[in-house]
Amino acid sequence: MSTSAPTTQAPKPIELEKIYQWINELSTPATRENALIELSRQREAVQDLAPMLWHSFGSIAALLQEVISVYPAINPPTLTAHQSNRVCNSLALLQCVASHPETRSLFLQAHIPIFLYPFLHTTLSKTRPFEYLRLTSLGVIGALVKTDEQDVITFLLSTEIIPLCLKIMEQGSELSKTVATFILQKILTDDTGLAYICQTYERFSHVAKVLGLMVINLSKEPSSRLLKHVVRCYLRLSDNPRAKEALRACLPDQLKDSTFADCLKDDASTKKWLAQLIKNLEPFTTMNPGQNIPMQGNPLGQLGQQPAISPSANVLSQFTDQAYNMIK
Repeated sequence: MSTSAPTTQAPKPIELEKIYQWINELSTPATRENALIELSRQREAVQDLAPMLWHSFGSIAALLQEVISVYPAINPPTLTAHQSNRVCNSLALLQCVASHPETRSLFLQAHIPIFLYPFLHTTLSKTRPFEYLRLTSLGVIGALVKTDEQDVITFLLSTEIIPLCLKIMEQGSELSKTVATFILQKILTDDTGLAYICQTYERFSHVAKVLGLMVINLSKEPSSRLLKHVVRCYLRLSDNPRAKEALRACLPDQLKDSTFADCLKDDASTKKWLAQLIKNLEPFTTMNPGQNIPMQGNPLGQLGQQPAISPSANVLSQFTDQAYNMIK
């Protein structure tokens, strides 16, 4: 009797008619929740889901309605896991729209990221529903900055995203800190973003202080993926002549000694970036890590009264994985 090799069954193709049906069901409150679940599952498989959502009647409005509907649960913090899961499905679809080249500029022109900022203000609420909500919201912003487009940076600099990211970098979970630091890094990578942060002493000082405190915390609880983005932020700041002078005085000692040797032993890229940072900043002036840069002899110059950047459940685990994959 002849035997044949086992065959693997090909994945079932996506039926576009089902996609169209779920998109239409977004406009009906009674069918919206199931449509959100199904479309969120298919967002990676359907290449043009973003323009389909954007150009279909009422779909984006329905997603924004889902976002706005949980605002009352922010303060006082009463957000449930079910509410968080539902709005995270909506945010996942908005991230799909933000990522697509055909809809990205339309997404910005509609100022849709602003609708997510209230979720980034919730750093004092440490429950899992709020954490996943923050993380998925950061994922939308992260998808925007990952494109390295000037329009994205220009838009974000006109909003409060930098102080919001800095607040999360101070108070968020390890993964939320990582995504927020990634966003700051991408803003700094752009020449306009670097110039904006280094334009005033207050802006630079705020960023440098938060990064310094993060280094101190990382020396106690190491995270190579978070440290990577912190080092990249410092390295980019060192490209600005005035910021370089300031960093010579305030770079944490932990980055200059062997504190992170074990953490980085298998990370050749971050070790290279750290070595380049040290080279850029030679010679050093010793100062306690995380300490404010003294105003006397301010290397950022006489900037006048410029404003600081002051802050104006298992089914959810997929959003954690998605956020981590985005910044790898």
